[in-house]
Amino acid sequence: MKYPRILKARAVDDFTLVVEFTNRKSKKYDIHQLLNIPMFSPLRQPAFFKNFEIAAGGYGIVWNEEVDISEYELWENGVALESEELIGEHF
Repeated sequence: MKYPRILKARAVDDFTLVVEFTNRKSKKYDIHQLLNIPMFSPLRQPAFFKNFEIAAGGYGIVWNEEVDISEYELWENGVALESEELIGEHF
């Protein structure tokens, strides 16, 4: 199965991303479940967490060379947002 790629993403608080995919669906992704994995421990710092880029081609979100999350993970484990939840949400 081919997964949609990331068009836009933003941090909505210190632990949550809202990601818009190429199929125009949006999902909310909570990073709490990743924080016990040593590689992701820098994400505990809000300033670090909010300073990310979308990988070339929309294949993930990248913080640095060691810390990233794939589009697959964000799509599979993110929670779908309904259109009414997106009202007032600006990317």
